[in-house]
Amino acid sequence: MNAAITESSLKNLIKAYDIRGTYPDQLDENLANLIGQAFVITLKLRSTEGGCNQVVIAHDMRPSGPGLVDNFAKGVMQQGVDVIKMGLASTDGLYFATGFLNVAGAMFTASHNPAEYNGIKLAKPGAAPVGQDTGLRQISELVLKGIPEYHGDKGQEVTKDLNSEYVKFLHSLVDLSKTRKLKIVIDAGNGMGGFIVPSVFKELNFEIIPMYFELDGTFPNHEANPIDPANIVDLQKRVVQEKADLGIAFDGDADRAFFVDEKGQGVSPSVITALIAKRELQREKGSTIIHNLITSRSVAEVVAENGGKAEKTRVGHSFIKQVMKDTNAIFGGEHSGHFYFRDFWYADSGMLAALHVIAALGQTSETTNFSSLIKEFDRYVASGEINTKVKNVTETSNLVKAHFATNPEVEIDELDGLTFSAPDWWVNVRPSNTEPLLRLNAEAKQRATMEKVRDEALSIIRKDAV
Repeated sequence: MNAAITESSLKNLIKAYDIRGTYPDQLDENLANLIGQAFVITLKLRSTEGGCNQVVIAHDMRPSGPGLVDNFAKGVMQQGVDVIKMGLASTDGLYFATGFLNVAGAMFTASHNPAEYNGIKLAKPGAAPVGQDTGLRQISELVLKGIPEYHGDKGQEVTKDLNSEYVKFLHSLVDLSKTRKLKIVIDAGNGMGGFIVPSVFKELNFEIIPMYFELDGTFPNHEANPIDPANIVDLQKRVVQEKADLGIAFDGDADRAFFVDEKGQGVSPSVITALIAKRELQREKGSTIIHNLITSRSVAEVVAENGGKAEKTRVGHSFIKQVMKDTNAIFGGEHSGHFYFRDFWYADSGMLAALHVIAALGQTSETTNFSSLIKEFDRYVASGEINTKVKNVTETSNLVKAHFATNPEVEIDELDGLTFSAPDWWVNVRPSNTEPLLRLNAEAKQRATMEKVRDEALSIIRKDAV
């Protein structure tokens, strides 16, 4: 089946931050070619227009990846721009390549989505994101209206393995030379973690116990989406069984990392954000740390306690990266397991976050375990994200607002959806970018308080549920 090209089909494929859909009915080789051409025109990459004249392209382990890459590359070259094929890489490996070479990039991945999906994450030179307002809208319009033919010289193709340079660069950012030996279980979920972890840890003094390292885009063991608790159950059991110091789970394209302590308990990404923030503030006093509004209040508290400045943003990597650049922030974290580093071109890297966590634990005494290390950062009880399909997103949001507005203690913030804040709790309700969904997050000092405000909001939302 060929992918249909209509305004509606492109809207479903070309989303707020990337391109993602099922293969081949939503994204196929022909459409990849057209997107490659439109990418060149939109970013004005040709050297005659002052562009960098090169695009580096990588892909994950999905079977549809190589064919899509070949056709995207042909599209780029048709429009007079050279192609560097990197082959297999993690998404942060591709981001590294765009920064290291200072060229535009395209990563073919559907991240944590099921096997039938594929997609493209596009970047400007230096890993700058391409979202709806920075290129994706124009790419969609060009594909829909027709690509102008280019009559100049066609681009050339070369193959270059940049993964060894990527590994060297990571090691230059985190010093692991003085850490004690740790036993670490790593669940790659049959994704790109299984490709890059052996190279990263090859010469380091750690015992790595691999789980599901075989590259398999059909995900035979579990979905490569560690934010879903069901997908880290195997890792939790294995950490306890092996008496390991910690466990790490990567998502499909290995740009996100999730952690498990020595007791097999999952660790909130907010806790990891706070831990890395403290490390980065020790390195550079007074720096700005970015966190989205769904992360725990503990993040801002830890930043303040360590002499930094916490800056709150909307959810989404394009917002975080922009605010990081604007404020020269040293580090940023999201509730979804994305961690961003100024030294990594403001891009997110699950592997770099993992190295920071390992260094933090490895530099403690033999008697310090992971759960005790992170205890100071774990101060609140969170609901996790609860999604509800509703008939009318705006009306339902307003009903929730009307409910909490009656409480004189509550402050209402509209930075991203609606956030209702009281001295010892907060609730955020925000719409999905792509579906008629409301996403609810709540947090409080006490579990009973969190459950109370969570259920108050949910009872209103679910009255309008589809």
